[in-house]
Amino acid sequence: MTINRMENEPMTYTQALQELETIVARMQAPDCDIDLLSKYTMRALELLKYCKQKLTRTDEEIRRCLDELNAGAES
Repeated sequence: MTINRMENEPMTYTQALQELETIVARMQAPDCDIDLLSKYTMRALELLKYCKQKLTRTDEEIRRCLDELNAGAES
């Protein structure tokens, strides 16, 4: 179910989002295997947590950059 990538290569936000979209499509399909719903849900939760973490980290980095820029402008 995971996107093809090298074992040690970290997943990108875009890859995680694409995998989430694939999972949602599978879950919404009329022929979705009920026995796989739990597996899909667990993987989706992992991906959502990962995406949230990436977004939070990116937001923090941008805020630090802006703070640094603003501090430089005040000097």
